[in-house]
Amino acid sequence: MAGVYDKKAEQYAQRRPKYPKEWFSMLASLTPEHKVAWDAGTGSGQAALGIAEHYDQVIATDVSAAQLEHAAPHPKVRYLHTPISTSEDEFVAMLGGDNSIDLIISATAVHWFDLPFFYSVVNRVLKKPHGIIAVWTYYYDIPILKNSMKMVSEAVLPYRDPRTFHAYEKYKKLPFPFESVGYGSEGSPMELDMGFEMTFDEFTESLKTVSSFVKAKEQGVELLSDDILKEMKREWGDSTGSRKLFYLTYMLVGKPKS
Repeated sequence: MAGVYDKKAEQYAQRRPKYPKEWFSMLASLTPEHKVAWDAGTGSGQAALGIAEHYDQVIATDVSAAQLEHAAPHPKVRYLHTPISTSEDEFVAMLGGDNSIDLIISATAVHWFDLPFFYSVVNRVLKKPHGIIAVWTYYYDIPILKNSMKMVSEAVLPYRDPRTFHAYEKYKKLPFPFESVGYGSEGSPMELDMGFEMTFDEFTESLKTVSSFVKAKEQGVELLSDDILKEMKREWGDSTGSRKLFYLTYMLVGKPKS
């Protein structure tokens, strides 16, 4: 993932949506202790900042040093660069050792991971039996842009990274070897709405941070063609005004299996 988002790190930090505070309150309510949380694949720290309101310390890791350079500072958040070469033992030590983490989150990132490696680390550092892991992704399903987003979906196909398969499948096929706590389970993620106000330009700029758009741009292809933008503006209406958009989100929450 590091190379995918390095060139768009600043735009990613500015344009990716912030997650609802209610989600973090809900997740925090599931752990009896609130000492340490780990945000895996933090990017520019959107989720780390949210969960920091509930835990004494948040360790936020990412393989992309460029992303971390644009992460917002917070007194409770410690950002760590974790290159792909980081071994399991090194990773566990960086996180505080075995049985040290109350809550693990991965926001729109786990599909990029080496899952067997990640889950092995998770099972070592997550406190037992009450530690919690939560992973989620969001999906651009915007009714007011029905036609133009269909055009976008067709345009991105040649540039989709195979690692994004689980995200496009809405995490319904994502391996998740943890015991359900009532908020989604393997094969059946919990569906949530994530709504916020965006202007037309803010929305199109957020689209350009998607991995397939970045990959196409590197090959000299602009996926938001004139035809797509024309249709998008028609469906949007007044392109100078903001719209309340709702992205569908798919979340899996679990604890270590007994």
